[in-house]
Amino acid sequence: MQTDYVQRFLFEHLDVRGRLVCLTGAWQKMAAGRGYPAPIAELLGHSIALTTMLAANQKETGRITLQVQGSGPVRLLVADCTADLKIRGMAQHEGSDPSIGAGRLALSFENLSTGQIYQSLVPLEGSTMAEIFANYLERSEQRVSFLRLLADGDAVCGLLLDKLPGADARDPDGWNRLCHLASTLQLAETVNAQPYGLLVKLFPEELLRVFPIDPVAYHCPYNVQNVERVLRGLGREEVESILAEQGEVVIKNEMCNHEYRFDRAAVETLFN
Repeated sequence: MQTDYVQRFLFEHLDVRGRLVCLTGAWQKMAAGRGYPAPIAELLGHSIALTTMLAANQKETGRITLQVQGSGPVRLLVADCTADLKIRGMAQHEGSDPSIGAGRLALSFENLSTGQIYQSLVPLEGSTMAEIFANYLERSEQRVSFLRLLADGDAVCGLLLDKLPGADARDPDGWNRLCHLASTLQLAETVNAQPYGLLVKLFPEELLRVFPIDPVAYHCPYNVQNVERVLRGLGREEVESILAEQGEVVIKNEMCNHEYRFDRAAVETLFN
């Protein structure tokens, strides 16, 4: 059975396009060792599903980053996906309350070949990631969409439908019909299921065109060379002062959940 994928599809007679994502192994690898409480993991899973579906629609080599900064117990939420669907993400939080509070949503599109970055900022409006992103689409892109996000510790899934400009002219009731059917999607249905079969089951009366499945993977490698460059940039005097005070230099990469430790011998090697 297909796992860790995005399935793009189109309703031939309705002018509606969609994306279905299901993540199991990739999501479990990303969440492993972080100790997120279930409500925080669910919120991060929703963000990862959303970012992955957005990245699947990108034609250029690049990266999409969704960042939520809030005043509530969840202070920062970051989900990141490249155009070839390599995911990573993290959450900064206090306790298990998934409330974000007041703040802003930033969505960045980075072209890795040119270095250009395009960013949209909107205030947080809504109590869930689906509501927050729906408000983003309305404010930034004047786009009508349907979004369903589901997650637990084992799997993440999402369903995104986009209403194209000619949809109502082709079928006045088509959009409402699809939204009603899409709202019945359950997380358990997406796990260990072939996406085409799942879509046919979900929309039994509609003519679907499906595109090749896009595989998704977690990618956040251990990279000590980057950390060493940062420490050299700080300078030997600054690094020596940290070493004298703490006995070792510890660098935490929260995005990848990696910890880098440099003792006296490692610091000597670094600067010699």
